[in-house]
Amino acid sequence: MAEPSVLHSEQPQLLSDHVLQSLPNPVLVIDGSDEIAFANLAALSELGDDVIGRSAAEIFPTFLRSALSSGVGQLRLASRKGAVFHGLPSRLAHDAICLSLWCADEPPQQRTAEVDELTGLPRRGEIMNAVARSLRGSDEAEAAVLFIDLDRFKLINDTLGHGIGDELLKKVADRLRGACRPDDVVARLGGDEFAILQRGTSDGLGAHRLAARVVDLIGRTYVLGGHTINIGASVGVALGRPGLQARDMLRDADIALYAAKRAGRNRYVVFEDSMAETLQYRRELEVDLRRALALRQFRLHFQPFVDVTTKEVTGFEALLRWQHPVRGNVPPLSFIPLAEENRLIVRIGDWVIRTACAAAAEWPAPLVVAVNVSPIQFHDNALLQTVSSALSHSGLDPSRLEIEITEGALLEDTDNVLRTLHALRELGVKISLDDFGTGYSSLSYLSKFPFNKIKIDRSFVVNTGADSDAIVSAVSGLGNSLGVQITAEGVETADQYERVRSQLCTHVQGYLTGRPIPGDEIAAFLSHDTRGFEE
Repeated sequence: MAEPSVLHSEQPQLLSDHVLQSLPNPVLVIDGSDEIAFANLAALSELGDDVIGRSAAEIFPTFLRSALSSGVGQLRLASRKGAVFHGLPSRLAHDAICLSLWCADEPPQQRTAEVDELTGLPRRGEIMNAVARSLRGSDEAEAAVLFIDLDRFKLINDTLGHGIGDELLKKVADRLRGACRPDDVVARLGGDEFAILQRGTSDGLGAHRLAARVVDLIGRTYVLGGHTINIGASVGVALGRPGLQARDMLRDADIALYAAKRAGRNRYVVFEDSMAETLQYRRELEVDLRRALALRQFRLHFQPFVDVTTKEVTGFEALLRWQHPVRGNVPPLSFIPLAEENRLIVRIGDWVIRTACAAAAEWPAPLVVAVNVSPIQFHDNALLQTVSSALSHSGLDPSRLEIEITEGALLEDTDNVLRTLHALRELGVKISLDDFGTGYSSLSYLSKFPFNKIKIDRSFVVNTGADSDAIVSAVSGLGNSLGVQITAEGVETADQYERVRSQLCTHVQGYLTGRPIPGDEIAAFLSHDTRGFEE
């Protein structure tokens, strides 16, 4: 990697993201609180997809802002993954720093150990060297690299403690050694990430077999400290080919690993060129998503739900909209999963709750506003504070706020989620179970928490078969017996409305009774048709 050109301090404000993204060397922007606010694609590839939003000291343990103020022209930084860089800082406005990086020509004087103390495995630098040697040899196209990330490891660490977590990592290392041949190299990259260099796999079949074996072995039950533990493994595979550099091969394995995790985890994926294009698109979308949050490009629309007995609007569901200046309207399904992956959903969700409460406070009582909450928001442990603050600042009566959660929110860390739900109920907030019946253990959750409302997924409303009718009738009957409201989602026709009404649903929501509208149109909507829709 060549030494980069200097970015003069008076220029960065004129540089577009496109220019920074096109630079071949890693470039970071570090804000005044030492948090990484921007990373170009090269930086994400070198330092990891999760660097944006993290502190510079977490990514570079040797980073000190004081070194900049002392006039040091060039920094020497070792990353958390062991790679060593030279850094050229340039000052920006508001005490921000643009840091341009390139590879160091020599190892640091106080070089970290090349063997991981916990597992006894080589570290990242060693496997990098081993891959480079393999690609320089006669078997350059007969090597494969596997990147391995443990699924659900953080949950084990958080619930059983770091001692059990460390023992688990040792067991994983033993299983990986057992899966490989003597000529292969197994390394620990850091945290719960491992890598394997497999030699002599000219047709790629050996790499497929090894990856499948790793997924199987890591997924088998562990017994540690009296605990029965089950985890999984996501594996990314990169196959050697003529002319490929070691850094490129590790990058390809990392991209394939990312694809494996996105595909559902507990599986392996082999790198294809199209994956790099997809990842670049997602990274660019993430940059736009962060900008949208900063520039307040999000808007809320509201869709009414209607009482089937009185045919009156009883409230509105808040729906997030993103109108991008170039991309146009970006569908929520295109950016919500990405926001959850990068935990941006916590900040976005905070804005949604506060904005929805402020809007509902202007509506005539007792109209309710319903807000969807991501499982990530529960795990962040700030949801209760956000809701309490939003209610206080808006003056909205707590009984007019309805928090909607999906069954997926209860899958992991169920006890913590239930504690939060009970605390929200104590505030006076209503709780709704959304997309009911689409999977998991729906009925069991009804016995664990007294929901105010159950929303039947639109798939059961659209489908007219006997099975769907039976499910709607059963859920409605159960809800009525428990004193829980039942809302049928996705009602678009009069026939669907009559069907769910006859099956004792208490409320409906869908295009028949009203499409999502901006907040400033709600008053006109209510005055035009106070009964919600025409017969």
